[in-house]
Amino acid sequence: MPGEGQPWLHELITVLSAPTMALSEQSGQMRRSGAQGVLHAHSRVLSQAVLEIDGAEPFPARSGLLSASTALFASIPRRTADDSVDPAVWVERQRTVSAGLLAELVRVTGGPRARGDVRVTLRVAADLAVLPDIKSGLTCPLATITAANSGLEWGAGALRVTLSAPGAVLTVAGDGGEAQLTWLVRLPGGSGRELGWQLVVRDSTAVVTAAPALRAGQDRPWARVRAESADSRLPRLLGRSIEDLAALRMTTARVPGEVFLGAGTPWFLTLFGRDSIWAARLLLPFGWQLASGTLATLAAFQGRRIDRRTGEAPGKIPHELQPTSRATAHGEGLPALYYGTIDATALWVCLLHDAWRWGMPDAVVRALLPCMKGALEWMREHGDADGDGLLEYRDETGTGLANQGWKDSRDAIRFSDGRIASPPVTLCEVQGYAHEAATAGASLLDAFGEPGAAQWRAWAGRLADAFRSSFWVRDPDGDYPALALDGQKRKVDALTSNIGHLLGTGLLSREEESLVADRLGRPDLNSGFGLRTMSADCRGYSPLSYHCGSVWSHDTAIAIGGLIRSGQFAAAVSLADGLLDAAETFEWRLPELFSGRARTETAWPTPYPPSCRPQAWAAAAAGAIILAYLGLEVDVPALSARLAPPRAGGPDCGLRPAPLRVDGLVAGHETFSAGIDADGSGYVSGLSLALASR
Repeated sequence: MPGEGQPWLHELITVLSAPTMALSEQSGQMRRSGAQGVLHAHSRVLSQAVLEIDGAEPFPARSGLLSASTALFASIPRRTADDSVDPAVWVERQRTVSAGLLAELVRVTGGPRARGDVRVTLRVAADLAVLPDIKSGLTCPLATITAANSGLEWGAGALRVTLSAPGAVLTVAGDGGEAQLTWLVRLPGGSGRELGWQLVVRDSTAVVTAAPALRAGQDRPWARVRAESADSRLPRLLGRSIEDLAALRMTTARVPGEVFLGAGTPWFLTLFGRDSIWAARLLLPFGWQLASGTLATLAAFQGRRIDRRTGEAPGKIPHELQPTSRATAHGEGLPALYYGTIDATALWVCLLHDAWRWGMPDAVVRALLPCMKGALEWMREHGDADGDGLLEYRDETGTGLANQGWKDSRDAIRFSDGRIASPPVTLCEVQGYAHEAATAGASLLDAFGEPGAAQWRAWAGRLADAFRSSFWVRDPDGDYPALALDGQKRKVDALTSNIGHLLGTGLLSREEESLVADRLGRPDLNSGFGLRTMSADCRGYSPLSYHCGSVWSHDTAIAIGGLIRSGQFAAAVSLADGLLDAAETFEWRLPELFSGRARTETAWPTPYPPSCRPQAWAAAAAGAIILAYLGLEVDVPALSARLAPPRAGGPDCGLRPAPLRVDGLVAGHETFSAGIDADGSGYVSGLSLALASR
């Protein structure tokens, strides 16, 4: 049945342990509307869980996250003692999610005036809707619930769900669409009672599954990562982000030992080439293991043949992986394994090189070199379809993604006057990725004694020449790179955040990097809370457009990293500082994107209602901010490291978190700490690499 469009998420509380997540109102109630419910992999396995006390919903009092996978909801029933307005009973629901499991503990407590019995009920239902249908806002029929010895059961095919509730009376509606759990609780004055229910999910057809369980005695991922600072913003963002990232860890049925990050909840909790690569890259300061798992997983799906329907080509890294076993109510969507991405292949090579520099073992790198060679060949043989030395894309099926860079909405690629570019499209940032991939690949070939490095450096040089002659445009404020070239090779002259991705790729000269850094720091792009995706001076700009004026957390983080790599410290710190202020308004769980309204227009950034939260590359932005403030670079193969914190009070001033100490940094197999003293000087402890300073 038709729905109301994509559900809004900004007021929901999400707890998760991939591939399972629960989304609810702030009250803790899960209703049959929007995206609420318990989702596992690709399906919603519970769409309603409404708690009532004596036939009425309690009034929500307070709620919040205890961790990424646990939330607490406090509420007060509208029930008082006869002679007082004081609440006589209060209720807490503690909800915990682990892979394939939701457990809820309900504490009902009576005050001194509590009298008699309290009837606690939980009304449950499930529609088994798949994610594309939920995202489209479709209303789906309810599954049939049956009573069993273990409690309640429902499912479809290999997807089976069991609900157990010790001590509850279980009843199923006549049509089986809804069930009720009832507890009768006696509350003598000042006493309490704990109730509980548990949901267990099994799906043998899921293409993504939980990350392997930790062995006894093992720390949870990134357990040693923490920051200490007089400015509490960075430690709080880092703490929340690390918890969320650990909860987003997943693996695939094809290579179950290799761990990557699911892109985000609820819409993208699966393998996404670009998203998973960027998240792993931003998190390299905390260890190379995630990068290793991400690289190996994507290598297992690397293209081997030409398939125009899926976009597959030899050497190409895929865009996304979805299940094949369930059809959607609104028809067939993208292929289950879809390759419609112009950038993931080059970014895969860049991640391999960066992970090697951060100490990924030579044996792991060497095993991936054949995949790297295939990826490089794809850039030359298939990425550059018209032979002009630049990479471009076109959806040849009419059913795939019209835009195949990170800004993949249909209206994302616009001229400054608002016109939408015609295909094929040649994106500016993709040329930077390709240039960096070619030079990085050449470095790896040299380091491992493989031939071909010279040809890739020459290829990168020709690409740089083609870019320089094709992309630069001028307005009254000076020169900047165009967003793209359209199908007629016209410069798509909108000024966008995409130019920030060019920094540090080697594609630009130092003078050109300075021009880009200057543009990123101006108020038409820098909102004060992060980097707008499109300049406010463009006619296509809208602060709540998905890709034409909003602020994306990861996009700002990439620009921060590029500014640091190109030595533009002041602009990097300004963007990082704004993103930290934005994070505070979102309770330290940075969303996928938010409004591009300027700090001068609003006291806090406006949410983008359908935005995913948590999302892997948004949470991983904390890694880029850490590197921005520390100015840290590591090159394990060269046995060297560099620490260059922006100087407080110097030409790149603006550093607010000094003093700062970050623990849990990793280079190779060494865990170390780095920090900044109150006077702005940097230090490193626990690292054997030779340290240089700026």
